[in-house]
Amino acid sequence: MSQLPIDEVLTPLLDKLGSSSQLILKAPPGAGKSTRLPLVLLQQKVVPGRIVMLEPRRLAARNIATYLARQLGEKVGETIGLRVRGETLISRQTRLEIVTEGVMTRMLQQDPELDGIDLLIFDEFHERSIHADTALALALEVQEALRDDLKLLVMSATLDEAALCSLLPAAGYLESAGRCFPVAYRYQRLTDNSHWLDEAAKAILRLLAQEPGSMLVFLPGAGEIRRLTEQLAHSLAIQAGSVEEVELCPLYGQLSPAQQQQAISPAPPGKRKVVLATNIAETSLTIEGIRLVVDAGLERIARWDPKTGICRLESVRIARSSAEQRAGRAGRLEPGICLRLYSEELLARQPATPQPEILRADLTALAMELAQWGCQSATELRWLDVPPDPALQQSRRLLTLLGALDERGQLTDTGQAIQALGADPRHAAILVMARDQGHEAMATAAMLVALLEDPPRGMDNPDLHFQLNLMENGKLPRSQAYLQRARQHLAKLGAQNVPLLAAGTWLAPLMAAGFPDRIALSRGRDSRYQLANGQGAMLLPDEPLADNELLVVADIVKTRQGDSRIFSAVAAELHALRDALPHLFAEREWLDWDDRKGRLTAEKQLCCGKLVLSRQLMGEPDPAKASEALLNAVVRKGLAVLPWSDKAVNLLERARCAAEWLPELALPAMDDDSLLADAADWLLPYMNGMTSLKALEKLDVLAALEARLGWDKAQALDAALPTHYQVPTGSRYAIRYQQGQHPVLAVKLQEMFGEKSSPLIANGKVALVLELLSPAQRPLQITRDLAAFWQGSYREVQKEMKGRYPKHPWPDDPANHAPTRKTKKYM
Repeated sequence: MSQLPIDEVLTPLLDKLGSSSQLILKAPPGAGKSTRLPLVLLQQKVVPGRIVMLEPRRLAARNIATYLARQLGEKVGETIGLRVRGETLISRQTRLEIVTEGVMTRMLQQDPELDGIDLLIFDEFHERSIHADTALALALEVQEALRDDLKLLVMSATLDEAALCSLLPAAGYLESAGRCFPVAYRYQRLTDNSHWLDEAAKAILRLLAQEPGSMLVFLPGAGEIRRLTEQLAHSLAIQAGSVEEVELCPLYGQLSPAQQQQAISPAPPGKRKVVLATNIAETSLTIEGIRLVVDAGLERIARWDPKTGICRLESVRIARSSAEQRAGRAGRLEPGICLRLYSEELLARQPATPQPEILRADLTALAMELAQWGCQSATELRWLDVPPDPALQQSRRLLTLLGALDERGQLTDTGQAIQALGADPRHAAILVMARDQGHEAMATAAMLVALLEDPPRGMDNPDLHFQLNLMENGKLPRSQAYLQRARQHLAKLGAQNVPLLAAGTWLAPLMAAGFPDRIALSRGRDSRYQLANGQGAMLLPDEPLADNELLVVADIVKTRQGDSRIFSAVAAELHALRDALPHLFAEREWLDWDDRKGRLTAEKQLCCGKLVLSRQLMGEPDPAKASEALLNAVVRKGLAVLPWSDKAVNLLERARCAAEWLPELALPAMDDDSLLADAADWLLPYMNGMTSLKALEKLDVLAALEARLGWDKAQALDAALPTHYQVPTGSRYAIRYQQGQHPVLAVKLQEMFGEKSSPLIANGKVALVLELLSPAQRPLQITRDLAAFWQGSYREVQKEMKGRYPKHPWPDDPANHAPTRKTKKYM
């Protein structure tokens, strides 16, 4: 084997790994940390047991396993094993397993003592996948509580050494040089945001014409890759003969393994290759023959909103570390060129590293893992970044709805069955329901989950029933791969020999078992729907499902236009859903105020979550329940219908500011959504006896808000964020509060003489903005730094005001002058 940079640190690395249970290795791409080091660890028998290495991406895991096995003259599954989703190649002689996608987490869950495993390697840890973060948190607890002989090796190309060393204070630390030839950087900022792909295509063609070698182009997503591939193919066909023959190869996660392998293989003799890739090609993979890199500087990330339970896809600028990784691809094999389609100044403004997935992702699977591990709170484990509690709380609510968690947050029998399947909790809930319903339901569920795990791209028809029919008939792209995955799901259900045929009658009930919060009711216009979780959703008007009254939605993405766009769903019948999943539906009596009739109305409603599926008028309601009905009207109309006094508004603004400035006060949530959601607890007791909207005028909103805060917290709020501030003259002036802004105190300038610096509130954390007034009560200066004002612009104010208000004092040293409310005559 040729010499690699990692060889220079192998001796100290092996020494540290022998003497320490934790080791951090920083090594850039090309050093050999993923390809040379694992084999050395095997050959040197650093540990007596097996080694498990976590790779964040399936493509990288397969290629590393194949490469390592080839170095040993073997096939994958012998000394070198592989476990990725849907594929397990291991044997009794396997000593090193390459795993991905939560496999290491499942190994830890199934056997916390990791019998026979002595070393866990976390490769490419800088990618900060949620799986890697979770597995490391669990492994640290195992090492501390059960296996002090277990060794952990964290490897990364770019990482925050200080943060990682803080998490692993006992770890040894080593750095290896990389093997990278010189890379020449070029910058070309694209001017047209709406047609940037056209400009990118021109830049790529120019570079191909000027420079030899194959090219790697980084783009944000599969859609851009497909469009740019078409553009380049058209342009290259026109230019045939003027440039060397070029092969265009897309590379992204949804392609088949064969298509991905084609992209990373060497170009055929006499050809050049242009690989158009997402950030899947940033690390781990060496794409043969690349000496040119074109970087669009963008990546597409999924940002989860715990309030809506819906994901929003965003194209964002890459971090500086990602730009460094991408550029390095041009210098892996020879001197290269990196063309960045953005300015050097724009790159300098980007964060050093990307935001970790655990801070922006759907945490439902993580909440499930924590419940199985026995954690009531994520803070019981050690993390580089603690998972945000609002996202975890929303995830636990969903798991409770799925029947996976009980009221104590512990796994139910259903939850144990869901977790045992090793699939996404929603998908596993579908399989668990089908398991008890016979072969037809199981076959439908297996095919459905295979489709949901890896949705086909570019489908014009969002109807999952239609897509399953294409799969059955072999007309869906990658049909055979989907059917193979479906058979794996059937095997887990103990139904290997069941024929793969999808039953339309089972489709909607099975979907609802996994997506109960996304049962959707038509709003009766413009193909718009309301989901059971209360969110709005829409189909395009000409899509086949748009005329259905009831849907169950799977793939949904938040759009900038407001409602979320439905990308996959099935039509549903209410009676079929109620028969199959009666626990999702409830009948209730609903009292409300009819504004038009000016009286109380009552109806019996059939509800699913926040959906009202049917209504039936009842007889004359009980007048004693009028306040309850009136409350419903308030919740529907919003808090603005309440009679807000100045004191009530002030208390609300102070409480909202305190939530931002003083989270340690732990005040109850006072945002509009929370107040409306909890209105029955804090508002209804103060509406007793009120039977009309006009009667609301007598409502004491201040007292109701104070009761929500509680006496102790109201006192703490008054002390930290007072309504008034006493200035040096003894006068008390009101402080103006507004959420998202600094508090303001309007005071006559002369009354602040002698005050050396701006007053502080919020336990000394927040400076008041001083609105300094003239004797005529007109603003002279607005400042948050009184000391700087006295020493600076006060001179200009003094010069102008002395002539206008000669009866008032304008001293040369205001910071040491006596404050006053009086003119000179009465001082």
